[in-house]
Amino acid sequence: MEANTRNAGHLPAAFLTPGSSSFMDFLGEHAPELLPGRRPPLPVQGTIEAPHGTTIVAASFPGGVVLAGDRRATMGNVIAQRDIEKVFPADEYSAVGIAGTAGLAVEMVKLFQLELEHFEKVEGAQLSLEGKANRLSTMIRSNLGMAMQGLAVVPLFAGWDVDREKGRIFSYDVTGGRSEEHGFASTGSGSVFARGALKKLYREDLTENQAATAVVQALYDAADDDSATGGPDMARRIYPIVTVITDEGFKRYTEAEVSEISRAIHEQRLDQPDGPRAALL
Repeated sequence: MEANTRNAGHLPAAFLTPGSSSFMDFLGEHAPELLPGRRPPLPVQGTIEAPHGTTIVAASFPGGVVLAGDRRATMGNVIAQRDIEKVFPADEYSAVGIAGTAGLAVEMVKLFQLELEHFEKVEGAQLSLEGKANRLSTMIRSNLGMAMQGLAVVPLFAGWDVDREKGRIFSYDVTGGRSEEHGFASTGSGSVFARGALKKLYREDLTENQAATAVVQALYDAADDDSATGGPDMARRIYPIVTVITDEGFKRYTEAEVSEISRAIHEQRLDQPDGPRAALL
């Protein structure tokens, strides 16, 4: 009888009645080897050459938040991929942009998506934005052993806070330390240049389209000074990924919409290579 039950594809009772609303805790109890932080350390010395994602930027506006990323992945001094995707929806009202080791980062995003979906199904309600940010912090902390070997993942998390009715941005370090950013933020190898650009372009009263234009301008400046960041590739028609989260949920800009913004910026840069000028006073 027991053999017939197994053959019929029935799951154990523990799988059907999880004792926790955390998918990570459930996985840690039943299949801990599948969690990144539970894997044995790699038998290597020094850093490992693997594709890395680079620059992610975010900016808030009165109706929500924009999260965008370039499309280049590098491996040492080589361009490993020109059209990698680094910005993903976490759920209906939040998104995460990845910087760091591409393979581990994508795996962490998929686990994060499952974590949020599992919580909603078990509890019958969505986790708060603050709770989502804390769950992501726990996942990053569990990857610390890999980060010490050079396989770090440092995402940028943004979303619409249903309770506070505004867009919010959270940044992280490799230990899982979480900080809420106000106005704008960036992470990745070109983050210094992107943040410098946003510091001059950002205003609190930006419209959605202006915020989207500002983050693409920031990515353009990052690509201008950081070899690991890819700017809009007009010849190959590869443009940054631009997403927006508002009270209506997550939306990704179409290729035509991002192309229009990118081409307008490119035309302007033909006359002003360094981009828009900010007033001295």
